[in-house]
Amino acid sequence: MFHKEGHKIIFVTLVIVVAGVLLADSYISIGWLRTVVMVVLIGFLIAILQFFRNPKRNTVPNDKQVVSPVDGKVVVIEEVFEKEYFKEKRLQVSIFMSPVNVHVTRYPVGGNVIFSKYHPGKYLVAWHPKASEENERTTVVVENQTFGKVLHRQIAGALAKRIVNYANFNDKVAQGSESGFIKFGSRVDVFLPLNTKVNVSLNQKVRGGETIIATK
Repeated sequence: MFHKEGHKIIFVTLVIVVAGVLLADSYISIGWLRTVVMVVLIGFLIAILQFFRNPKRNTVPNDKQVVSPVDGKVVVIEEVFEKEYFKEKRLQVSIFMSPVNVHVTRYPVGGNVIFSKYHPGKYLVAWHPKASEENERTTVVVENQTFGKVLHRQIAGALAKRIVNYANFNDKVAQGSESGFIKFGSRVDVFLPLNTKVNVSLNQKVRGGETIIATK
């Protein structure tokens, strides 16, 4: 199953690859070179299909738990001052996604969307300290009766040139449902109340919609 954000790119890539294979077969007389070109083209198509895959995830809704919004590796767990919305200290958990990870963003908690904003910006590498403030990004806050307000921020990386955000103000959303998509490499930050218990560790690999990253 492929994500809807990739349908157009997959179609265009498929057309290019098929055309390239046919041209290589017709015009490249050197056998080994023809094979190399075909393998590269097919490999490129496989990479695109892999990037836009959208596997089903089994989220077990629980208002006392926060699930990972994305697949990837935990790269930050620290207390920080969140400047945009809370303007106070929060626990930050950041997850870095490589190009081989599933790039669907999911709601870490269920509840009501009380804030959703897109910010144009730079394309620094996603692990750069200033990426969360200067890169293209979206900020979404969901209010949950048990956790209070939980913020998650999609951050574009050096390869990502487009962030898709489905969250609209006043939406009622389910934990683990799709919040957006980031194309070609990125990071997601989650900001939690200070009294939250973090259930993951640095460099731990997590799965969006399934791995429990924090509990109340």
